[in-house]
Amino acid sequence: MAYDYDPENVFAKILRGEIPNDTVLETEHSLAFRDIAPQTPTHVLVIPKGPYVSYDHFALEATEAEIVDFTRTIGAICKMMGVQPSEGGGGFRMISNAGEDAIQEVPHLHFHILAGRPLGRILTPA
Repeated sequence: MAYDYDPENVFAKILRGEIPNDTVLETEHSLAFRDIAPQTPTHVLVIPKGPYVSYDHFALEATEAEIVDFTRTIGAICKMMGVQPSEGGGGFRMISNAGEDAIQEVPHLHFHILAGRPLGRILTPA
């Protein structure tokens, strides 16, 4: 399957330093930053630095180093934000939209880490 990565997407521009961001954590292979239109008190985006469109693309083509770094970065953000249920935090929701049906707005893999208030059910029956 071919993945159509657009190097002019907003996250690619952030990674190149063309658009500023509120960085929370940067690692060798990942960048985490606050969402510019937060939906919850804690709303952080985590993106890989590589040109991946969606999680399936990343899982199939990223190096092991990229996968480990990205996964550990998500864990580190949850710890930094104090949202880990195992550590007394209230919990979090992690969302990644992929493709048209999921209404993916930016064609660069990104996870939203949402926390800080009750979030309700993720989906309701249609």
